[in-house]
Amino acid sequence: MISNDLLKGTLRTIVLKLLKENSRLYGYEITQKVEELSGGEIKLTFGALYPVLHKLEAEGYVVTEKEHNGKRVRIYYSLTPEGVSWAQSLVDEFEDFVLTMRLILQPLPAQ
Repeated sequence: MISNDLLKGTLRTIVLKLLKENSRLYGYEITQKVEELSGGEIKLTFGALYPVLHKLEAEGYVVTEKEHNGKRVRIYYSLTPEGVSWAQSLVDEFEDFVLTMRLILQPLPAQ
């Protein structure tokens, strides 16, 4: 299982990427998709997820839409146009970071 310390720095990127790919999701869906895509290695708690979603909304990258489903109210999250472009920037930046970390952790053999 991935440590919370590693997850903290990537949670925004993960959430934005999922929203970009799925147009709109509610919180439980996000947790399930992360767990599924990570092969069970990442299990998001609502205590970690919702502060990120609320911050993204306050920053103007995410909007919410309430939908009544019987007695339940689901809050769906989707990206604003700014959120779409920022999501791509964060994903690109993270991919560069992963490549750099590979260079550090698995250096090429000396020739």
